[in-house]
Amino acid sequence: MDKPHITLTSYVSGFILSVSLTFFAYWAATSPSFESKSALGIIIVLAFLQLVAQLVFFLHLGKESKPRLGLFIFGTAVIGISILVFGSLWIMNHLNYRMSPADMNSFIVKNEGISQ
Repeated sequence: MDKPHITLTSYVSGFILSVSLTFFAYWAATSPSFESKSALGIIIVLAFLQLVAQLVFFLHLGKESKPRLGLFIFGTAVIGISILVFGSLWIMNHLNYRMSPADMNSFIVKNEGISQ
């Protein structure tokens, strides 16, 4: 099996790129010159670039001669994580919708026997 050509320069370049992307995301989040929606968009783009940098420079995805197995495993992991994240967000949003503060107070008063 052919091993990909990996050098120290590749790791150093990936590290510098990762630190730079992290710094710019932090700057976008803390800078008062951006609105919250534009800062969120910038952070999402930088997070995607960070993912690509991590995959290419550190996990060496796509550098082997037959990358199908690595891509299959990565795709399966992305699908699983997406189901977990979006399912959790959906459940939390549904619970938040069903339990407004007024409903929560009346629920606690009714079930705990607290009188107001």
